[in-house]
Amino acid sequence: MDEVSVYTDQAVGLLLNFGPNVLLTIVTLLIGLWVIKLLGKGFDRAMDKANIEVSLKRFLLSLVSILLKVLLIISVVSMLGVEMTSFIAIMGAAGLAIGFALQGSLGNFAGGVLLLLFKPFKVGDFIDAQGISIPFPQQDVHVYNH
Repeated sequence: MDEVSVYTDQAVGLLLNFGPNVLLTIVTLLIGLWVIKLLGKGFDRAMDKANIEVSLKRFLLSLVSILLKVLLIISVVSMLGVEMTSFIAIMGAAGLAIGFALQGSLGNFAGGVLLLLFKPFKVGDFIDAQGISIPFPQQDVHVYNH
């Protein structure tokens, strides 16, 4: 019976030491997720007013949501006492390596985002680039070489 009381005393001690911190962390997580949801709705309304393309809007909303959630998780974990500096350094190095590996693809992706954002072409425009002429956009696009 003495062993049980020792373990019970240790459990109560740990609960008294870490319980308020864990409770505060859970409350912070829930409030943070609620704030991220509100910010997402506000960002969605702002993009609707700016007439942003639907596909670009969905991409930007998910990107902002993911970034905010990652920041929230890093904050919550650091509130629990976990040292996050080395983890953040590793994430930064991994992001840099991935960026260099996908440099060409990311450049093309950024070009596509810019096209969606600034909309330099309208329905019915005729595009001629490097000897290739196409009507933009149509359901059945034919490429004509000069």
